Order: sequence, then structure tokens, then C-alpha cells
Amino acid sequence: MKDRYLWWCRKDVELERRHAVEEGRDLGPLEAEFAALKNSQEDQQFQKRFNDLMDRVAQRPIRSDSPYREPSDLEGIRSERPVHQAPSPSAQSAPRANLPDDQLRDRLHGAWLGRCAGCLLGKPLEGVRTPALWGLLADAGHDRLGDYLWRMGIPEELFVKHELDKRILPYRSTAAMPEDDDTNYTVMGLAIVAKHGLDFTPAQVADFWLNNVPIMRTCTAERIAYRNFVAGLEPPASGRFRNCCREWIGAQIRADFYGYVLPGQGERAAELAWRDACISHTRNGIYGAMWVAAMLAAAPVESDPRRLIEAGLAQVPGRSRLAEGLRDVLGWHAQGHRYRQAIQQIHQRWDEHNWHDWHHTVANAQVVAVALLWGGGDFGQAITRAVYPGFDTDCNGATTGSIMGMVLGAKGIDNRWTDLMNDTLLTGVSGYHNVRISEMAQRTLDLHRDLARSQP
Repeated sequence: MKDRYLWWCRKDVELERRHAVEEGRDLGPLEAEFAALKNSQEDQQFQKRFNDLMDRVAQRPIRSDSPYREPSDLEGIRSERPVHQAPSPSAQSAPRANLPDDQLRDRLHGAWLGRCAGCLLGKPLEGVRTPALWGLLADAGHDRLGDYLWRMGIPEELFVKHELDKRILPYRSTAAMPEDDDTNYTVMGLAIVAKHGLDFTPAQVADFWLNNVPIMRTCTAERIAYRNFVAGLEPPASGRFRNCCREWIGAQIRADFYGYVLPGQGERAAELAWRDACISHTRNGIYGAMWVAAMLAAAPVESDPRRLIEAGLAQVPGRSRLAEGLRDVLGWHAQGHRYRQAIQQIHQRWDEHNWHDWHHTVANAQVVAVALLWGGGDFGQAITRAVYPGFDTDCNGATTGSIMGMVLGAKGIDNRWTDLMNDTLLTGVSGYHNVRISEMAQRTLDLHRDLARSQP
């Protein structure tokens, strides 16, 4: 019975080590302790030893030969942004996107719908590795993912063969967008801005979580941060302390609303994303959130995917692993690589069977960038190309769908992706358990207009 109350397990030891090595820390004598701890029994003594080891890792210096400069504070991040940007209105913090209400409402509605549809496409495949997905499609005579899997006419026995029946087939009766953390956090962004305005603090984000979201609605770095809040640690310490998931994708999936509510204001949207992200993440975990928020702020005024990615990159450190990974993707596209070549490059760099790689911000940001660049400006093609490569499928589908929805508007999304949700979103957020997707878009527009009037 006592094992239920153990926080850490052996795989967390290697997660912490990988984070420390990739941060550039000189582990020195701690390497032997990592090796010994990975082979020890999971008990109360293991918990204490691992906590002590994480505390000592945090004190280890960054190697002098590290090629990266990756601060986590906002001032430090801004000081490390690229100084040479191609001239583009999407990469600037102004002007604001002064779209007429009907046009902006359609864009915002498209972003909300797109986030839901992309999430729903990937949700049954979260945790499924590509041999199972690609094998299923091949056996069914498909060379690509072209629709929600349960609507592709695939015989049920093939789902059974690839052990996907219990994941996929229950979605045949979907009549609303089911609850998911990818959409919970978008609703939370709206609720936080509605309550505190654009000047909310990281501490207010933490307080909102504690009062409105049960801890089991959170995962990985968010759950660790939640535990730290309860223990009395305030942000940003809550994101740093004993957090072996600190550069994973969680903050990146929380950032969309800050771009929604600040169209055309990439720098400010990225700042709001930083305030949210720093409560649970560090370094590239934070940068992923800032990148997404800035892209979504740019999307109403810029449709070219390369410029959108660059608009996001303008807000993150130029000598970071995230920037390096995204520049690689931009390079593949410029060199004329095909979509499947780009996927292959990602799989060569990141091992989807490794828990750390599967969750990492940079791996999944690369998937999103590939989907945008090779999506051909088509909503369906973009979200299916975000889910097909595997990794964190619901997160990548949701982020890609959100951006494409903002670019195209609700009118630019084929109804086949949205009708089955019946304009209904279910969430685990207090006060928002059953909401209309169209209402969320209207509330976002109202917030944007109200806040814009109150700003100088």
C-alpha cells in the first residue's frame, strides 16, 4: 500500500540526468550517483536520495564550452533574442491587428475550433508509437492519415491487430470535444485574463490552478509544480525545484490564449506566456510557450508559415536548443526536403520510444513546424501532418490546428473536422465544465476589445 505514495520512480532518475546534461551542466562526481540510484530499490530511502541528488544537480555549474545561452528569466530571455530579424510585421510587437469585429471573431472562432479538432485527431493516439500507427494505415491501404481514424473505414479487426481498438473505437460516438489538458489550459488562459487582466502575475496563475483545477487534471511538470505550490514554493522556484520534466511540452500547450487575446502583439503575447510558463518550466520549456504565443499573435496578420515560425523565433533566445531545432526545420524546407524526409530527420534526432524525447519541447516544436511548413495552407493536411509523425500527438495536433484556425478562420475549416463536436467543449476547469466553442471565441473577442480600450 505504501508504494502508492512514492513520488519518484527509477525512470525519473534518467530524466533528471538527461535534463542536466542537455542544459550543459558539469555533473562530475554526480554521474556515479546517478548510475547507482537507477539500480536501487524504489522505497522511501530512494525518494530521499533522489531529492538530495536533484538539489545538488541544481548547484552544478554550466560547462564553459556549452554552445547555448539559455536563461529562464524574462529580462535574460529578451537580452538573448536574435538581433537581426528579416523585416516582417508579424515579427514586431506592433502594430496591433486592427481587423473588423466580424473578421477577428471568425479568426478567433477558427483558432478555438482548430485547437479542438487537432487535439481530437491526436488524442486517441497519445502514447502510441509510429510502428503501430503506420502499420495500421499500411494494412488498411492508406499511405497517410486523412481523417479521424475512426472515420477512415478501417476494418475493426485491424485496430485489434495493432492493439488500438480500445483507444480508437470508443471515439466513434463522440458528440462533443472531450476534456483534455490541451484545451483545459486554453480555457484557463481565458479565465486568468478575464479575472486579472493582462498584468496578471505568475503567482496569480498558480493561485488559479490551486482554486480551480484538481491536481490530477495536471501531468508531468505541471503536477510537480502543483505539488511545489502546496509545499509553499512560489513561482518561479515552483518550476525549478526538483522538477525532472522542466523542459517538456506542458507550457507550450498552455500558451495559445495569450496570442488569441493580443493579435498583432507578439512580444506582449510572449511575455504573458512567460508569466504562465515560468511557474512550472525552465529554459526551452518556457521558450516553447513564448514561441507559440507569438506565432498566434502574428497569425491574424501573417499567413506564410515560414514568417509565422520566424515571428515566434523573434521572441526566444537565438542561441537556444529550441531556436537551433526550428532553424534546422526551416533549413530542410528551404533545401526542398519532402515531408517524409523531414519526419525521418526528427526521428533520427529524437527517439520516440524514450520518454524524455517523446515529451520534450524541442522535439514536438519541430513536429509542429514541419506540419505548418508542409501543410500547404490546408487545415486538414496540416493537422494530419502534425499527428502522423507520432510523439505528443494531441498536443501537436492542437497547436497546429490552433495556428491554422487563426490563419484561415472558422470559415476556412472544412465542416468535417468540426461538426462532430457540436460546438461543445468539455473541460475540467471550475466554472467551465461544459461550454460552447463559439461562446469561447466571442468571450475572447470581447476581452480583447475591452482590454484594448483600457490600454494606452
